[in-house]
Amino acid sequence: MTERLDLDRGPFWFGGAGIGNLLRPVSDDDARATVDAAWDAGVRGFDTAPHYGLGLSERRLGAALAARPRDEYLVSTKVGRVLVPGRGDGDDLESGGFAVPDDLVRQWDPSPAGVRRSLDDSLGRLSLDRVDIAYLHDPDVYSLRDGLTQALPTLAELRDEGVVRAVGVGSNSVAALEAAVSTGLCDVVMLAGRYTLLEQPAAALVARCEALGVAVVAVGVYNSGLLGVDRPGPGATYDYATASTVLVDRANAIADVCERHGVTLPAAALAFPRRAPAVRAIALGAQSASQVQQNAARAAADVPEALWDDLRAAGLLAG
Repeated sequence: MTERLDLDRGPFWFGGAGIGNLLRPVSDDDARATVDAAWDAGVRGFDTAPHYGLGLSERRLGAALAARPRDEYLVSTKVGRVLVPGRGDGDDLESGGFAVPDDLVRQWDPSPAGVRRSLDDSLGRLSLDRVDIAYLHDPDVYSLRDGLTQALPTLAELRDEGVVRAVGVGSNSVAALEAAVSTGLCDVVMLAGRYTLLEQPAAALVARCEALGVAVVAVGVYNSGLLGVDRPGPGATYDYATASTVLVDRANAIADVCERHGVTLPAAALAFPRRAPAVRAIALGAQSASQVQQNAARAAADVPEALWDDLRAAGLLAG
């Protein structure tokens, strides 16, 4: 199915977690300006999920795209969590990571009915009659078996019914994505943080996806911040926690080599995953127009092939 669905939609895909108030509030105006900046930068692929801000990301993305020609862009969202009424007397920041009220809460539901309900609810929040890609979101967090035996086959049915154009699984677990690919049902996998310039534990998975014709969308290519600055220092984050001294030192050693080639560490981090034929797109989150513009400039940077040779020679890049 992905052979008929071109995932190369501009310099990168827009990742919608940030406009769902990931870790901090973002105003409606700033969220709209962020999506508009992505469009102006040539981005025509947009990813979101019910998880992101308890539906806020989907609502904001739908509003920002409402006046755009629908045939000019792709949208992906996710299933596995449905949103149900919450207490409404607090916020989601501590438990879920998003600065939004807890009037809704997430409920895991990989059942066929739950998958169909989740997708219907997402379409309502997005104000769209279709999405292009539907991912099963983080099945390893609750029940990989239920996700792959109930939710993923249901997504495949929805694809065959023409409700979505492509289906797959999104996770930061290499084992979960390997199991998903083994079902033969995936058109695409969203691989979070495990195939980056810093580390490549998913290298074999990426190669297998290439052999099977499964597309890979790489996300978390900055490892949640460590590779997102020219020179990471103490307090840099890795997988949303403080990075160890060992990781900070490794990132700076990579930056040393990048500097010798006139390339910044973030620009190299964006260029690295795209070298793999299976990686058909990268998704980058942003919470402001300036972040989008910065990512667009990094994505356009010229990265010489000799950089990768020198990183391998220094023992900083496998293969």
